[in-house]
Amino acid sequence: MSEVTDSASYHIPVMRDEVVAHLKPGPGKVYVDCTLGAGGHSLAIASQIRPGGRLIGIDRDPEAIAEAGRNLADYSDVVTLVQARFDAIHDVLETLTIPSVDGVLFDLGVSSHQLDAAYRGFSFRDPDAPLDMRMNQSQGDVTAADLLNDLTEGELTALIRDNSDEHWAARIAKFVVERRKTEPFTRVGQLVEAVHAAMPAAARPDDKHAATRTFQALRIAVNEELTMLGHALESAVDCLGQGGVLVVLSFHSLEDRIVKQLFSRLAGRGGGEGPYGQRPTSTVELLTKKPEYAGAAEIDRNPRSRSVRLRSVRRL
Repeated sequence: MSEVTDSASYHIPVMRDEVVAHLKPGPGKVYVDCTLGAGGHSLAIASQIRPGGRLIGIDRDPEAIAEAGRNLADYSDVVTLVQARFDAIHDVLETLTIPSVDGVLFDLGVSSHQLDAAYRGFSFRDPDAPLDMRMNQSQGDVTAADLLNDLTEGELTALIRDNSDEHWAARIAKFVVERRKTEPFTRVGQLVEAVHAAMPAAARPDDKHAATRTFQALRIAVNEELTMLGHALESAVDCLGQGGVLVVLSFHSLEDRIVKQLFSRLAGRGGGEGPYGQRPTSTVELLTKKPEYAGAAEIDRNPRSRSVRLRSVRRL
């Protein structure tokens, strides 16, 4: 989930116009934004569903719920905000007695606001920031520091490699284990130093920070993002009414691979066995046979949008 960081409008989301074009909001329609963030996409949808429409915004981050509540205050008659994980979409709609919806949006990953809040530990910018990385800090889940301090070298290697395709995963894990023998990992700067020590200068990428992939891998593991994704997407398809549209924005190849493969299978192009049971083929039709990307103007305005990929399907 990557959003513009301008202080007055950081809630303006990536590929807003393209998302709206796919979802086609209108009066009386019902939508779910499963990754609410600050409410940028939801604002664009809510402004078009009066009268009689409804938008359910879901986010596990209480800070996001609070910010979105402020940004969507003028649409409180059509908007309901729920603090929950995005894979709880079925339960959320059941509790609200909503049998089906016209569209669902997933804007995956971490928001710019979360990256810019140093105390969350998502970014490597502040070396003194805590290694937390939980989307919901009020829960007692493990933090990035816990994983770095407790996992074996082999487990850390697998975590970094599988969640980021980092070529230097084994060496980074080795340096982490060696460093924690003298001091536990608690701060962002310690991890950045370990990654830099492990990765030869010539191997460090020119276009991004050398620790980017390692931070991504830890964030994904802490929040179980990839573990939840397949089930969440299938649940979302089940919640769509006939002709309903599911739109997904992903920001790295691991997410996009899951989305692509699942959409392909549900469109009858793969096996019928899903994460929670047998499904008939051709549940959906592909609206994007290839992903759509942000335009040059948007990338220039918000460099974080350069990696976004949009895929969508329509429920048959």
